[in-house]
Amino acid sequence: MVWSAHLALHYRRDGGRTVAHDRHEGPLRVLQALYPEGPDVCHHVVVHPPGGIVGGDSLVTDLQAEAGTHALVTTPGAAKFYRSAGPQAVQQARLRVDDGARLEWLPLETIAYRGCQARNEVHLDLAPGAQMIGWDVLALGLPAGGEAFDHGRFTQQLHWPGVWLEQGTVDGTDTRLLDSPLGWAGQRVLATAWIASGTDWPAEQRDALLSVAREQPAAPGVTAGATSTDPRLVLLRALAPRVEPAMQLLQAVRAAWRRTAWALDAHPPRIWRT
Repeated sequence: MVWSAHLALHYRRDGGRTVAHDRHEGPLRVLQALYPEGPDVCHHVVVHPPGGIVGGDSLVTDLQAEAGTHALVTTPGAAKFYRSAGPQAVQQARLRVDDGARLEWLPLETIAYRGCQARNEVHLDLAPGAQMIGWDVLALGLPAGGEAFDHGRFTQQLHWPGVWLEQGTVDGTDTRLLDSPLGWAGQRVLATAWIASGTDWPAEQRDALLSVAREQPAAPGVTAGATSTDPRLVLLRALAPRVEPAMQLLQAVRAAWRRTAWALDAHPPRIWRT
């Protein structure tokens, strides 16, 4: 069965509280809103009950955070692109953050199984005064289970128009890309994290965000680096042999960015511990 699913999430301010309204079509929805940090920050978990994404499936999330809101969105487990007989599967997130709003987009990893035909897109739209922390983690195959990503195609796009565009296709047969030191260097997990502002970060604050990202220790076998390609954006990229050490690094960087930019403690979502 092929699924076409759409989830619309709209966060607004209601007095001293961030509240959410959602509409869904198909098997993509959110669990109950949680407030472990108090009423200012709404934590949401997006679930896809079928579990895996197969050829022909389309999963789209549209999110808007209105002025004065702070939303944290995550998932309970990995997004899994399974083998396809030909049709492409698509997962897309369109994220709009209004002036004075904060968004944390923190899904767990995406796994590209051997033989998948998949496309993953994240589109950002930040108004002046908006701020966001986000990440994207791609794992090729199941190294621990002995299943290599030796055929199949995965296309990735991270796009903030006029500011940042990263896109490319990984072909499982392209050993030059996957094994070369100029490519994936034999690793099979690629992680990208960002902290973004609709207005230029002050130079001193941008330097501080870069510094705290670079100070976080990476586990053995993980290669990571932080950079700023635009005054509105600080990036961290990492290559790792497994998902777990990559996620540990991203969670540490996210906590450091939260403290530095927003003077907030980490408050990791409870679902990450289950």
